[in-house]
Amino acid sequence: MKQPASPPDGSGAKLTLISHHLCPYVQRAAIALAEKGVEFERVYVDLADKPGWFKALSPLGKTPVLLVGDEAIFESAVILEYLEDTQPHPLHPRDPLARAGHRALIEYGSAILSDIWAFYVAPDAESFDEKRQRLRDRFAWLEERMVAAPWFDGAEFSLVDAAFGPVFRYFDVFDTIADFGILSSMPKLARWRRALAARPSVRDAVTPDYEPRLWAFLEARDSYLSTLMAAAGGSEDIAPAATGRAAKVVTQPPGAPA
Repeated sequence: MKQPASPPDGSGAKLTLISHHLCPYVQRAAIALAEKGVEFERVYVDLADKPGWFKALSPLGKTPVLLVGDEAIFESAVILEYLEDTQPHPLHPRDPLARAGHRALIEYGSAILSDIWAFYVAPDAESFDEKRQRLRDRFAWLEERMVAAPWFDGAEFSLVDAAFGPVFRYFDVFDTIADFGILSSMPKLARWRRALAARPSVRDAVTPDYEPRLWAFLEARDSYLSTLMAAAGGSEDIAPAATGRAAKVVTQPPGAPA
């Protein structure tokens, strides 16, 4: 999946988002770029077999990386702040205190992503239930503090919403395995989740084959969740229709001759 590349910030520098198909932090950057109406190119790498050019751009070996011309910006939080500094349509509140609160909530979203990882790699039923309860407690804290009318803080879509769109996407697959009760009886979260799922920037932040890719990734973890997946009977129900839009993994650096 490639998109036109020419940012409207007056610099003339081409923007390229180095991505991984499943990375939620890449999705944050893609959502922010889309919300700001920024044109960019998207290139996918295989993090299990990182090409040398990618290692040179990303010293931590992680996605996303945003190339601004030939300059590389790594770490999603830094990329989001760069886009706020250089692109139109701000996604942070203008008030400094409210802006600080939103930044803290984005970090909270990162903590939830870490808890989701612990949930899907838990090796046995006891640790799995412990991680399940921790996630429920995290979301219960949000339920008490959010507006969800329809976005986290009200009528304006913000970077907090961009950060949590990828969080809820995991549950689209988790819900096909079993009802884990993590998000149950949280009506504001349910409203927010539905609004995020319908938002074009959130929906289009992944390729159409995201759900079967995630299913295969989770299935290969050799975890307690993967045993539940085997009992659930496979991923046929989430396989997308063939669209011809599956993105290719690139092994050469952006801009290199084919």
